[in-house]
Amino acid sequence: MSIDLSKLLTALSEGVATVTFEKIDTKELRVMPCTTNKEFADALSTSVGKQSHDASTIVMYALDKKAWRDVRVDTIKDWYEGYPKEI
Repeated sequence: MSIDLSKLLTALSEGVATVTFEKIDTKELRVMPCTTNKEFADALSTSVGKQSHDASTIVMYALDKKAWRDVRVDTIKDWYEGYPKEI
């Protein structure tokens, strides 16, 4: 599946997005609510500059882990705006 990285970067900068990706070390699927918008994470002391829509990795703040994560674009399986949906 090919994702629209430009739309994902916009969603992250405007609010919260949930990204599903495959962890490199364990191949486990990770569902991560994340953002790059300071309004949605009080703990953000660092801001992210403009990220390229053709980058191989993107940086985002994992709201559940309260830590910055660098995710390889080719491991992203899906994403949607908002917090994780209940199953």
